[in-house]
Amino acid sequence: MEYSEKLPTSAQFFELFETTDWNTKYELTKEELYSALKNSWYSISVFDKDDLIGFGRIICDGIVHALILDVIIHPDRQGKGIGKEIMEKLVSKCKKHKVRDIQLFSAKDKAGFYEKLGFKSRAEHSPGMELK
Repeated sequence: MEYSEKLPTSAQFFELFETTDWNTKYELTKEELYSALKNSWYSISVFDKDDLIGFGRIICDGIVHALILDVIIHPDRQGKGIGKEIMEKLVSKCKKHKVRDIQLFSAKDKAGFYEKLGFKSRAEHSPGMELK
């Protein structure tokens, strides 16, 4: 397994993204998704040979706010510490740049994973989670 700051190809990311069923809502093309990736402040890709098995990214102003997005682990590889390692690398990048506010969007059934990493649920009227 290789953790890399190199972006996956549009086809590799689209294939991994499709495992989440999020595209049922967003209806994004490979090109649209790849454009979003290229506009990220920072990303981590996890490869097993040529297969993309994990990914996470940050959009950020580099000083005050960061938003962690698209933390995806292929369903066959979940539960093996890959997501935790991705999150540690993403948070570390923010802390290195002294970003003051780190937030993320989480599916409700995944909140426990992020809570184990120090994130707290925000008020019901506020989406996402934050790390203080």
